[in-house]
Amino acid sequence: MTGETVKVLRAWINERQGQPEEPLFPTRQGRSLSRYTVGVIVAKHTATAADCYPSLHAKRVTPHTLRHTNAMLPRAKGVDIATIALWLGHESTQTTHIYEHADPALKEQAIARTAPLGTKPGRYRPSDALLAFLESL
Repeated sequence: MTGETVKVLRAWINERQGQPEEPLFPTRQGRSLSRYTVGVIVAKHTATAADCYPSLHAKRVTPHTLRHTNAMLPRAKGVDIATIALWLGHESTQTTHIYEHADPALKEQAIARTAPLGTKPGRYRPSDALLAFLESL
């Protein structure tokens, strides 16, 4: 979390004067938010954000999508998978590895690390002659 997020959460906790066992974000009745309600809140704010970022209209943003993204951002910056697994509450890093399979940037980094010595960095660009040959087949 950013320092600003921590500040806001601390102020919210102090304002509520809640006990640790009480929900951080309760319903009007003081109960925990249901999964459905969290999904509705995410959908509402996604629709609002899509006014500024139209590409969001084509995306399926869910609480799990946000959890996945929040887990993969530190991974892309080099945080080890065991730390992320602990943070997410996964009992095994195998569960966390599932998140990595969906991240194209991590796949690209892995491929870049496996290139033979002396290979130029970047994507392979076939020559015009090779493309012409393949087209003729």
